[in-house]
Amino acid sequence: MSPIFYRTSDLIYHFYDSLRNRVMSLEEKDLNPSDAAALETIRNFKGKYPKQLWYLFLVEMWERFTFYGMRALLALYISHLILTNDYNPIPKGELEAKKTEFYKLNKEELSVDHPRYYIETSQQKNRDVAESSSNKQYGLIQAFIYAMAFVGGMFADKIFGFRKSVFWGGILMALGTFLMAVPGAFTFYLGVSILIVGNGFFKPNISTMVGDLYHDNDPRRDSGFSLFYSGINIGALLSGLTIAYIGTSISWSLGFGLAGVCMLMGLALFLKTQKSLGPIGLPPFPEKLVERNKLGLSKNLTVYLASLAMIPFFFLMVYYPFDVDLTFLFGEVKLEDGKMIPYTVQFSDLFMIVLAVVILGYLIYVLTKVKKEEFGKLLVAVLLIIFSALFWSFFEQGGGSLNYFANGNVSSNGLNMTSVNNSLNSLWVVLLAPLVGFLWVWLNKRKAEPNTIVKFGLGFFILGLGFMAFASSRFSADSNGLTPLWIFIFAYLVVSVGELCLSPIGLSMITKLSPKRLTGMMMGTWFLASAYGQYGAGLIGAALASSGNSDKNLTNTEKLMQYTEGYQTIGIISLISGVVLILISPILRRKMGGVK
Repeated sequence: MSPIFYRTSDLIYHFYDSLRNRVMSLEEKDLNPSDAAALETIRNFKGKYPKQLWYLFLVEMWERFTFYGMRALLALYISHLILTNDYNPIPKGELEAKKTEFYKLNKEELSVDHPRYYIETSQQKNRDVAESSSNKQYGLIQAFIYAMAFVGGMFADKIFGFRKSVFWGGILMALGTFLMAVPGAFTFYLGVSILIVGNGFFKPNISTMVGDLYHDNDPRRDSGFSLFYSGINIGALLSGLTIAYIGTSISWSLGFGLAGVCMLMGLALFLKTQKSLGPIGLPPFPEKLVERNKLGLSKNLTVYLASLAMIPFFFLMVYYPFDVDLTFLFGEVKLEDGKMIPYTVQFSDLFMIVLAVVILGYLIYVLTKVKKEEFGKLLVAVLLIIFSALFWSFFEQGGGSLNYFANGNVSSNGLNMTSVNNSLNSLWVVLLAPLVGFLWVWLNKRKAEPNTIVKFGLGFFILGLGFMAFASSRFSADSNGLTPLWIFIFAYLVVSVGELCLSPIGLSMITKLSPKRLTGMMMGTWFLASAYGQYGAGLIGAALASSGNSDKNLTNTEKLMQYTEGYQTIGIISLISGVVLILISPILRRKMGGVK
C-alpha cells in the first residue's frame, strides 16, 4: 500500500469522500450500455494512473492553491481593515525608526502603499485588538467552510452530481476571491461569504470522482489517491510561496486576485477535460433535475437559488458581529473600575454554543437508546470526535496566531515570514509523509504498529512537543523580542510529525465504530466537530493576542512572552491529552470490540 500524501485540514474531506465513494460509487449495471462501456474503458486503463487522474490532480492543485492562498492572507487582511478604519499611529518620532528597522529585517520599504503599513505603524494596543478580533473572525470563517462542505456534499449526492457541483463551486470560489480583492470591508466579507458556499460545493466532490476511476478491488487505487492528494500539498506549498508573499509584500488585492485567477485556471482545465470522465460525476437522477416544485421551479434551479440564499446568512455572521443582551439571564458585569455593564454575547458565539449543546445533547440521547453491544463502540467514537475538535483547535493556530507570531517575533533573515509560515507545514508533509507511511507499513509487518487510539495519542503528544518548541524560543530571543528562525522551522517539523501520526484514522474509524443506521449522523457530527475545531482555533488565537483591558502599548518582548506562554499552555494540554489517550487505549480497545 502506498502512503497517501495529504494535508491534515483536508483529511476530513478525504475520509468523507472515501465513505461516499463506497456508498455512491458507479455500478456499471445501473448505467445504459454506452455509459457502462465508457466507464469500463476508463477503469481498464494501462499503466499506473489513468489520464483522467492527472486532470483531476491539476484541478485540485489549482483549487487548493486558491484556498490556502486565501487562508494565508485572511487574518492579516482583517487586521489591516480594522486598523485602517480606526488608524492610531505610533508617534512620529518612532515612525522613522520603525521604517529603518522594517527595512533591515525585511529588505522592503515601509511606505504608505505597503500592504502591512497600517499594521506595522499602528500603536501596539490597537494592533492587539485587531489581532484578537481577526483571529476570532478567521476561526469563524474556517468553521463555516468546513460545515458547508457537508451540505455541498449532500446536494451533490442527491441532486446535482459531482461535476455540476464542482463547476458551480468553482465559479463561486473565483467570484468570491475576486470580490475579496476589491479594497474595502463590505466587498471583502461578501467575497468571503460567497467563497464559503463555493468551497462547500467544490471540495467534497472532486475527490469522490477519483475513486470512480477504479474498480473497487483495483490495487492501483491507493497509488492514485496518493498522487491526487500530493496535489493538495503542492498547491498549498506554492500558494505560501507566491500568494502569501505577493499579498503581504506587494498588494493585498494582487494576492487575492491571483488566487481568483488560479481558480479560473482550474475551472478552465476541468471544463476542457471533463468529457474524458465519461459518466463519472453526472447527476445521479437526471430526470429529477427538471422536476418542478409547488412554486414551479425545477430542482436544478432550486439548488442554485438555495445555495445563493445561504450567502446572506454567512455575510450576516461574519460582517455584522452584533451582540445579544443576556443580562436577564446572567445579570450585569462589574468592571475593574466598579462600573456595571450589560452581559452581552456575540450572536455568532451564541449560535455556535447553542448548536454545540444541541449536538452534545443529541449524542447523549443516542447513547441511551442503542443496544448494549453498540454502546461501547459509540462511546469511543464520541470520545474521538471530542478529541479531534481539540486537536484542530491547536493545530490550526498555523493560519491565525502563528501568522502574527512569525511576523512579529521571529527573526526573518530577509524572508517574508507570512510566506514562510504558510509554506513550512506543506513542505514538511511532502518530505515526511512517505517516511511516516513506510514506518507504519514496516511496523505492521512486524506486528508492532500502534493501534488507532495510540496513534491519536502520539499525534497529540508530538503536537504538544512542537508547541513547547515554539514556547521555548523565548529563551533564545534577542533584546528586540525576536527569536531564531531555525527554532520556528524545527517547531513546525515537530508539529507536522504529530499531524502525520493521525493519518489516516479519523473518520474511517468513526464509520467503523458506528452502527450502519447511525453512520450518516456520526459522519455529520464529525464534520461539525472539525468545524468547531476551526472555531476553537479562532477563540484560542484571539485569547493569545489579547492584552486584556490594558491600555498599555506592550513592547515586542512582552508580546513574545504573551504568545509563548500561550503556546506553552497549548503544549502542556496536548502532552497531557496524548498521555491520557495512550494510557486509556487498552480500555477503549476492549470497548471497540473487533474494530481495528
